[in-house]
Amino acid sequence: MTLPIVAYGDPVLRKKAASIDKNYPKLDELIANMKETMYGAFGVGLAAPQIGLPIRLFLVDTSPFAEDDDFTKEEQAQLKVFQKTFINAEILAEEGDEWAFNEGCLSIPDVREDVFRQPKITIKYQDEDFNEHTDVYDGLIARVVQHEYDHIEGVLFTDKLSGLKKRLIKGRLSNISKGKINVDYRMRFPALKKKR
Repeated sequence: MTLPIVAYGDPVLRKKAASIDKNYPKLDELIANMKETMYGAFGVGLAAPQIGLPIRLFLVDTSPFAEDDDFTKEEQAQLKVFQKTFINAEILAEEGDEWAFNEGCLSIPDVREDVFRQPKITIKYQDEDFNEHTDVYDGLIARVVQHEYDHIEGVLFTDKLSGLKKRLIKGRLSNISKGKINVDYRMRFPALKKKR
């Protein structure tokens, strides 16, 4: 089932998400619904806060980037097969010189900006069966994971922009929160929710 994606301005996007355990109700169904929602919106990642749940769960699928000629054949091959569910994730280390990449977010449609992030991360997490992993990722995979991880920490990519950039997009962000935007996927807007 496709779920509505929460728009910029909803308080759930600012909450530090809570850990869950294997007894979380209907977790398999939730993950399946999140995948359907992410693919339906042509996303490469989706975090539970983006569907209104403040829990430490996010999905990543970098396969859409595999067609991009900006990456080497080896990078394309890695991107094509990277699909993971992260539960109770914790980034243990971020390393290297920051690099810029143009990011967007399903909760902030039609806003794309260059964001600086470190290229290599070490992350501890549990998979869908609650097996624990500690993995190292770099390049674009690390970036997508960092972006989704920020969601479970209550951080948005717009928080990482300069003061000038934030002022330049302030009106667009306000319009998104009020539902004054056209998107081709289901969304829930905080300003419209209050009026009911």
